[in-house]
Amino acid sequence: MPSPEGNLTWLPAADNPHLLAPPVARALAGVPGARVAEIDASLADTAAFCEAYDVAPEASANCVVVEGRRGDVTTLAAVMVLATDRADINRTVRKHLGVRKISFADQAKAQQLTGMQQGGITPVGLPDGWPVLLDEHVASAGLVVIGAGVRGAKLLLDGADLARLPGAEVLAMTVASLG
Repeated sequence: MPSPEGNLTWLPAADNPHLLAPPVARALAGVPGARVAEIDASLADTAAFCEAYDVAPEASANCVVVEGRRGDVTTLAAVMVLATDRADINRTVRKHLGVRKISFADQAKAQQLTGMQQGGITPVGLPDGWPVLLDEHVASAGLVVIGAGVRGAKLLLDGADLARLPGAEVLAMTVASLG
């Protein structure tokens, strides 16, 4: 039966920084108790990951980087939502950030700015000043699996710990359930 842990071998993240992107390893003090598991990088995308490793989709949270603009000001932010839900980027997130236009950030730009690989970007270890917008369902989910900054690993932690990260805010932003 699918669960947050699935069939992976979870190790203390603080003891295994070699499995994490460097910015993630440096930020682990903000998420005590986080665990990490090595995975096949070709299975990093959520649906393939959950199926291969028997992880419940409702215990998997996705992080997307958005870029909002208002005049000459650009704001980059991370948005976290459960894999079974869809975030209201165009209304809720756009209004919350106070921007006129919002879109998903360019992948190459997101990788360069975060020091993380696309498909593994996570709110743990993001650049200073970036808002981390968590859907309320992520913050209250209990154990969730998120990226580790690289495609070849995942982090397991309590969703409530994400709400304590620098720049984190919990919002009601789910518009639909996908599952």
